[in-house]
Amino acid sequence: MQSENYRGYAVWGHAIREQHDILEHERYAASGTVTKSGKFVEASGVLGVFQSEEEAQECGLSWARAWVDNHT
Repeated sequence: MQSENYRGYAVWGHAIREQHDILEHERYAASGTVTKSGKFVEASGVLGVFQSEEEAQECGLSWARAWVDNHT
């Protein structure tokens, strides 16, 4: 999970590990969360599936920043 402060909000990028079979490569589902003053504001659903944890987290952060930009 990655977080940063963005325009007065805390935005979070999440990577949820998926592995359906032991022989498959790990994949990561991306999601984002927005909080303000420690309180939940908004969360995405699954934004996509990525090959790396970092890509998934960045996708979630990007979604959260866009949400803030469109709602402030």
